[in-house]
Amino acid sequence: MKHWLTPAVALAAAAGLWSAPALAGKADDTLNWATDREVAVVDPYYNNTRELVVMGHLGWDALLFRNLDTGQYEPLLATSWEWIDNVTMELELREGVTFHDGSSFGSEDVVYTINHVVNEDNGVLTIKNVNWMKSAEALGPHKVRIHLAKPFPAAEPYLSNAVFIVPEGHYDSAPAGADGKKDFGAVSPVGTGPYKFVEVKAGEYVLWEKNGAYFDDSPKGTPQIGNVRFRTIKEMNTQLAEILTGGLDWIWDVPKDQAERLEATGQVTVENAKTMRVSYMAFDVDGDSGQDFFTKKKVRQAVAHAIDRESLTRNLVGPASVVIHSACHPDQFGCTQDVPKWDYDPAKAKALLAEAGYPDGFEFDIYAYRQREFTEAVIGDLAKVGIKANLTFLQYRALRDLVWEGKTPINHMTWGSNSIPDVSAITSHFFSGGRDDPAKDSEVIALLAEGDTTTDPVAREEAYKKALAKVSGELYWLPMFTYAKYYVFSKDLNFQTTSDEIPRFFAASWN
Repeated sequence: MKHWLTPAVALAAAAGLWSAPALAGKADDTLNWATDREVAVVDPYYNNTRELVVMGHLGWDALLFRNLDTGQYEPLLATSWEWIDNVTMELELREGVTFHDGSSFGSEDVVYTINHVVNEDNGVLTIKNVNWMKSAEALGPHKVRIHLAKPFPAAEPYLSNAVFIVPEGHYDSAPAGADGKKDFGAVSPVGTGPYKFVEVKAGEYVLWEKNGAYFDDSPKGTPQIGNVRFRTIKEMNTQLAEILTGGLDWIWDVPKDQAERLEATGQVTVENAKTMRVSYMAFDVDGDSGQDFFTKKKVRQAVAHAIDRESLTRNLVGPASVVIHSACHPDQFGCTQDVPKWDYDPAKAKALLAEAGYPDGFEFDIYAYRQREFTEAVIGDLAKVGIKANLTFLQYRALRDLVWEGKTPINHMTWGSNSIPDVSAITSHFFSGGRDDPAKDSEVIALLAEGDTTTDPVAREEAYKKALAKVSGELYWLPMFTYAKYYVFSKDLNFQTTSDEIPRFFAASWN
């Protein structure tokens, strides 16, 4: 697929703006970044988009910090921790930390946060990030005990990437929504992180300012840039034009050919970096959507053989991307690729369609929300074997709700696992019987429960391998590829890409 210069970028080039990007971000000490996603809820428990994963680490702190260079877990809000038994963890907490509202951090805040988020009545969106905990109790002003619901060997990754601490009583003032339930996502954000929330205008921007009282010995470092502004810019053309003219300092998810053209100008920094995000296609295996084609395994097999994932990855995604065969990321603990594989074979796809009763193919609806060109490439491959796919392209939250309602025959989506390097953060999320589970296979559910709770790493890997083999063999999902993002950012910005898809704006500075 070719992408030539879009009108907005061509206009910028014609105006001579390729050669002299403005210094607006550096000039007013504001790092401006953008995606096409709308943000109304600024709370990582009540908005599970990648934008809020990023902002979660910007405005809040977790108990632990994962050092990407070593892979080890270091103190953040907790200074030390130990396992009392396989369902009990005790942590000593850092003293002298204050929240953005001026209140002091202590054990009561950790207890309040954990006891709030584990209560399913409180509606945390990604409940599997927290429901491995049962409760927390204070053992002193700076010591807490966390009680697990069952043994959970991946506790440390979650305590570093998914459990952000809020002050005691934070959600108590939440207003009631139209349904009478508390709208916890409407509470003004308060954390202990390196940046403080200033304001949000839904669908337009979220503004943060440097926390001048951030504690000195945080492994996150001392924030250097005065302000960080997230902007919603739905058109990539506009993002590209603004990165050239200085209206933006940082963007990602830039199409491969556009990124290569920008790199050739030498006026911006362009990098392709691996992430822990994967692309997948989930099939409606039980026919809830009203289109029952994918209840037939041979049809699912035909789709799998029809899609040239290697070509898509090579030509559209970027050099840091790889095709995957399992419903997980290869860098996650327990993610084996030793599962049934579905190679590109259009002739076999046509034969399977005929065997399934569709010698002339069929027409169905495919749903997606991210990188339209990737899904369009899939649609092109399907057309070659006689399958006509009609694309419905939506914002993430709208599509997520349709998936939960069972209305999508195929949804082409992605998952970043909150950047948690463990299979429990993806396979167990999608195949443990919850609302994202397209199959609700009792054997897979049992195997994942075993892998999630046994403390023997060899036994964990074996349980996960069996579960992943069943998911791939039955084609509940067609795993597609790991995401590699093209980052484009200002030459004035000192920024380091990372492999976990969490841009560390708190560690950025101006050149």
